Amino acid sequence: MTDKIKFKCRNVRVQYGDLEALHGIDIDIADRGVTAFIGPSGCGKSTFLRAFNRMNETIGGAKFSGQILMDGEDIYDPSLDPVLLRARVGMVFQKPNPFPKSIYDNVAYGPRIHGLTETQAELDSLVEKSLRRAGLWEEVKDRLTEQGTDLSGGQQQRLVIARAIAISPEVILMDEPASALDPIATARLEALIEELKTRYCIIIVTHSMAQAARVSDKTAFFYEGDLIEYDDTEKIFTNPDNQRTQDYITGRTG
Repeated sequence: MTDKIKFKCRNVRVQYGDLEALHGIDIDIADRGVTAFIGPSGCGKSTFLRAFNRMNETIGGAKFSGQILMDGEDIYDPSLDPVLLRARVGMVFQKPNPFPKSIYDNVAYGPRIHGLTETQAELDSLVEKSLRRAGLWEEVKDRLTEQGTDLSGGQQQRLVIARAIAISPEVILMDEPASALDPIATARLEALIEELKTRYCIIIVTHSMAQAARVSDKTAFFYEGDLIEYDDTEKIFTNPDNQRTQDYITGRTG
């Protein structure tokens, strides 16, 4: 994991109507490697994840305050186009969501919209490279015209990752990406995350503490809208500073 900081977050608050879901979060997130957000349901971890690509803005009544700097640039600056931000910050959701298109067109969609390639050969090459990086090429190279929705759950999630990395994002957000997968597909996804973290800043929300321990370099523990503790994953899981972290890790609270 590099020491270079990708995100600086200061006093981040998100409100849904009268409910404040995040109470002033301060955190720095490294440029390469995996940062895991853990905590009980409703603690604010997914809300915080969505703050990094301004997805909370798509929810009626959501209000953001505070500051998130990405490479020193305020991502909530009114002059910044959220669509362009989301090209730099890809997202993989809990439930695999391939488009109802062919496997090829799922991956080619972003590069076409953003004009990333000039020729068909360049697009073919980019689709193949993205599918290879997502660990899916060998399984689908003879089926590129088949519907992405016909793949298995684990394959669909890797297709969605291929779609995300086809537009060369700097960051990949993952919101419980393995919760709908079986153990074998989960293991493959975790191996893929391990490979991708050398190239990308990856932030993952997971309800599985075992998964956080396996895949992440840093872990942030959230509780009732507060960031309780943030440190190297090994320290969080073996010697946390805060009693609430200890209680959650050991299953005394949930």
